[in-house]
Amino acid sequence: MQINVNSDKTVAVHAGLHDHVRTVVSDSLHRFGEQITSVEVHLSDNLGQKSADGDNRCLMEARITGYKPIAVSDHSATLHQAIGGASAKLKRAIDSALGRLQDKDKHHSAKDAVPIEDDVEEDVK
Repeated sequence: MQINVNSDKTVAVHAGLHDHVRTVVSDSLHRFGEQITSVEVHLSDNLGQKSADGDNRCLMEARITGYKPIAVSDHSATLHQAIGGASAKLKRAIDSALGRLQDKDKHHSAKDAVPIEDDVEEDVK
């Protein structure tokens, strides 16, 4: 899984922050394995704008093989909290989306299956 970290001019991305993002995203999404091809992370600090949830924003977009991209965002008081919050939201969103796909596949395979008739013993009089 490729993880790209981007920011606007209000956030200076340094090696420590980049490593933190990679660790948080990798730890959160590791169970999806090869299904996720890449994750785009966009960081911003909306210091000049009013936000009820916090000044720091983290937007994450995951690209999943055979599915539309899934994007989530989180606002928080600190950048680290926003990264953690967005990562948790992305994990839930991917889990939900992939669960729907699996349910849809199960539904189709169950519909196509031929029912097996039970052996029924009849009383002979």
